[in-house]
Amino acid sequence: MIVRSFLAMLLAGAMLASPAFASDDVVTSARTSAGQTVPYLLTSKPGTPAYAVILMPGGRGILDPRQEGTRIVMSAGGNFLIRSRELFADGRFVAASTDATSTPDRILAIVRDLRSRYGNVAVYVVGTSRSTEATMALAKSLDGQVAGFVHSSSMNAIGSFDPRGARSRNLIVLHVKDACRLTSPSNGRASNQKFGTELVEMNGGTSTGDDCEAYAYHGYNGIEKDTVDRIKAWIARQ
Repeated sequence: MIVRSFLAMLLAGAMLASPAFASDDVVTSARTSAGQTVPYLLTSKPGTPAYAVILMPGGRGILDPRQEGTRIVMSAGGNFLIRSRELFADGRFVAASTDATSTPDRILAIVRDLRSRYGNVAVYVVGTSRSTEATMALAKSLDGQVAGFVHSSSMNAIGSFDPRGARSRNLIVLHVKDACRLTSPSNGRASNQKFGTELVEMNGGTSTGDDCEAYAYHGYNGIEKDTVDRIKAWIARQ
């Protein structure tokens, strides 16, 4: 009996010490001003969030999260940001993954929905690769309406991206070995040098397949946690 009680105590202690797993939920309550539904995948852990990140995949930019029976189905699951969503969600942060868009009203629909759930959280819009075309556009149209924007593995147009005078914060993230011809690291550095845009440079990991795809250096393959931690540290420094 004593042995059984001791084992039960050990098991209970181990369960308490184990980190809680993040949960995914398909949310369909976000509405644009015209009443259009903007579905997103909410990833969270127990806690009191102070920050929320809206994650948009690169490539075609289509996530299309949906519930099919007991399963959550989506596209772009291998994208850097989408496969890293649980790394963002840690109790202080929640992650909302959605289709890439440059339409301000669609982002604001998610912002309103998140704040109805968590109060006045600081919201950051995060894009990678082709979805940085959207984050660069939104950085102008939504300036001051969200806390900031993160542009990772940015399209080459980032070289002329000038956030000086912006009310929202902006961060460029790049991999120094990104060999994709559409997202040259030199352009992220150019914005930093010319305009003072804040910059995080990553190194390491492994590169597999096409230079412009998610499991190359372009997608921070093997250094996802380090990259997400750097982004979150920058956000929390607000």
